Amino acid sequence: MMRPIRAACLGTATLVTLLACTPVAAAATDTGSAQARDKGRIITVLAEVQQLTRFPVTPGSVSQGDVVVVRSDLFDEAHNKVGETHGTCTTTRGGADEAEQCIVTYTLPGGQLTVQGMYFNYLDQGPFDNAITGGTGKYEKARGSVHSDTIATDPKVVRRFTIHLV
Repeated sequence: MMRPIRAACLGTATLVTLLACTPVAAAATDTGSAQARDKGRIITVLAEVQQLTRFPVTPGSVSQGDVVVVRSDLFDEAHNKVGETHGTCTTTRGGADEAEQCIVTYTLPGGQLTVQGMYFNYLDQGPFDNAITGGTGKYEKARGSVHSDTIATDPKVVRRFTIHLV
C-alpha cells in the first residue's frame, strides 16, 4: 500500500534537501559569477519542500527498500525562486538509525547539477553532504559537494544548500 507522508516533520536531500515559509535570511549567492566555469565557486540557496511522498515496504515503519520522492523550490537570499530540486531516495538501512541512498537533480539558472550520496538522520532532519556527479550547461563537468543544513521544520522543511564547485 502506498501512502503519502506530509513533509511537516520529514525531509530528504537532495536533498534534498524539504512551505509557506516565514522569510528566511539565507542566500542564493554565487561567489564566482563573473565566469561560470571558474573553480572554487560556492553557491548557496534555500530549498523549501513542496512535495514529499514515502512509499513504504511495510506501512507504519521505516524499512529497507522504502522509496521517497521529493521536489523542492530553490530560493535566493531575497526569496526569489531560482530553481528546483527533484530527487528519489531508497532506504538501505531501516530502523532507528535509518540510512538512505539519494539521487537529486538541481535545476539552476544556466543548467543542472546532479548529486548523489547517503542521507542519515532522516527522522531528526540532520545535516548531510552529497557528491556532485555532473551537470549540464554552465555546470557541465561539474565536480564538488553539496552540504545541507535544516533551518526550519514547521510548517514545512526548509534546508540551506551550500554547493561547493571545484
